[in-house]
Amino acid sequence: MSIAPAQVELICIGNELLIGKTLNTNAHWLAKRITTLGLLVRRITVVGDDVDEIASAIRESIQRKPVFIITTGGLGPTFDDKTLEGVAKAVGQELKENREALEMIKKKYRQYQAEGRIEKFEMTQYRVKMARLPEGAKPLPNPVGTAPGVLLKWGDVNLVMLPGVPQEMMAIFEKSVVPLLREVAGNLTFYEASLKIRGIAESDLAPIIDHVMHRNPYVYIKSHPKMSEKTHRIELHLSTTSDSQSIAKQRIERAIIEISELIREKGGRIQPVQT
Repeated sequence: MSIAPAQVELICIGNELLIGKTLNTNAHWLAKRITTLGLLVRRITVVGDDVDEIASAIRESIQRKPVFIITTGGLGPTFDDKTLEGVAKAVGQELKENREALEMIKKKYRQYQAEGRIEKFEMTQYRVKMARLPEGAKPLPNPVGTAPGVLLKWGDVNLVMLPGVPQEMMAIFEKSVVPLLREVAGNLTFYEASLKIRGIAESDLAPIIDHVMHRNPYVYIKSHPKMSEKTHRIELHLSTTSDSQSIAKQRIERAIIEISELIREKGGRIQPVQT
């Protein structure tokens, strides 16, 4: 028996992602981290710094009813940081100055002044902007930066807004978001393994994968060619999710044995990949 993992959607916000200036490492990191926690990343969307685009993406995601929608980017003090405005528009709430968020930000700027990073402590309108949250939202402490993360429960959906700076995003995620995800995931465990395959073309490997997945319905197998098909160098990735780590491991091991035997029969060579 397999339990379906809770679904998560990621919405990454920033013109820099759309024009190719910045590589979307946040999506890559979050997808892998969320998967290892036993949840399923169902969709990753990228939109620009536009209130209507952000609101539209949020609304569409809410309609699909994932347990979590996590956004990255657009929480800072500048004119193009529009995530919270977009989220507020999507759910029909006003942006209001949040006292807890404001105190977090004040504390940070006092710290920066004490460290000599700024000359004087002053809460300008741009700094106060980071404390204007959708009504009903809760700020999440930022251990390494200024702008707090934001959590907004909207019906059965948890909206989580994280900064775009990777170090800040990761710090808030680990401190404040991981406990929420673990609570939802329960005992679900993600287990994976990889094999290096040589000497067999991907087109010849395809029916073998289909056969083994049919016999092992809870194991997902994906082939990743490393160069052109005629080089016959392929990485095979096997994964499963279960509420028992021992069962998850047994599923993968059984699938590896079956697929390895069939690949060797076709003249292929196999090498486990350390993960």
